[in-house]
Order: sequence, then structure tokens, then C-alpha cells
Amino acid sequence: MIESCILRQFGRLAPCVLAISLVITPSLAAEDSREAWAALVKGGHVALIRHGNAPPGHGGDPPGFRLDDCKTQRNLDDLGREQARALGEAFRSHGVRVDRILSSPWCRCVDTARLMAVGPVESSWALVPDREPSAPVRLLELREMVSAWRGPGTLVLVTHALTVRPLVGFLPNQGETVVLKPGPGSGAGADLVGRIAPPR
Repeated sequence: MIESCILRQFGRLAPCVLAISLVITPSLAAEDSREAWAALVKGGHVALIRHGNAPPGHGGDPPGFRLDDCKTQRNLDDLGREQARALGEAFRSHGVRVDRILSSPWCRCVDTARLMAVGPVESSWALVPDREPSAPVRLLELREMVSAWRGPGTLVLVTHALTVRPLVGFLPNQGETVVLKPGPGSGAGADLVGRIAPPR
């Protein structure tokens, strides 16, 4: 069907392709989410969560920020806090067993993890992007952490977009969950199962 559409619309390829993508994309996204939740319910998987909404939504922290002072950092706004609570509620309503939850030490990540209220939150520097990509010490530690997880429940890792990208090849949205199946596969030490869109 796609081929015949392209042939018939040779002079108008872009509108035809756009129409196809609008029809296909929502169903693919829904299927992706269903598979991701099913994996988390089954257990033995890893949920990589980018912290909730923290304006301006890109880049790092203000100049001169301090790790020991949340007021100097980029923090969750009302939407980000609500996303975190809603995500925790979604984990509970789906029946996801969380065996361990780790967070980057940055306040927006710790707050997201705590507001989810799915278990005691531990801090890990493995969830902070490496300063030197040529010496990815933290990334190697994170890959080992992910690949070694066997459950029986879910390992939840609350982190930053720039921590997730080297593992899976894309930048997740704020509040998005990326579900991985540990073991041999991609360079992440795990295979991508699916993505769960940020709560709205």
C-alpha cells in the first residue's frame, strides 16, 4: 500500500508520507507503551526515567550552582512534581514491583524519585553524565549496573537525558521512562523493550 501511494503521488511525496506517518505513529507508540509496562510487571527489567519537567527543559544548571544547595539548581516545577507523583501511581496501578530505586544526586532527579514514592531512594554518581566522553567511567559503571540486574523486581534509575542517550541512542523527554531488558544485546548491556511517555 505504501509503495502504491508513493508511485501514485510521485510529484507529491511529502504529503503522502506525512499522512502515512500520522496513521501509523499513534498505534506504534501505544504498542511500545504496552510492551514496556508488561515487561515492568513481569520483573527483571530496568526502568530508566528522565527527571520530571524542570524549566527551561534543556541544558544544564545555572552558572555557579552547588550540588548541596537545591536553590542554585534547575528544579522541578509544578508539572514536574505532578509527573513524578503520577508516574509513581502508574507503577502502583500496573502492579510493578520495584526492588531498588537509584537517583542522580541532582535535586530534580532525587525529587522525582522521592515523589514517585515507590521505595527508599539511593544516590549514585553512575547516573550523572561523564564530563569527559573520551573517558566514560560513569557510563561503564552504569552499563555494568544495568546488564547485571536480574530482579526479581524492577530496577528504577532516575537520571538525565545525557546519561540515557549513550545507552539507547536518543534523548528521552522529561518524565519519560525507557524500559530495558538486561543481558547481551546492544552496547547498553541490555535491549530496548519500549518507551512510556511522560504522564500528562
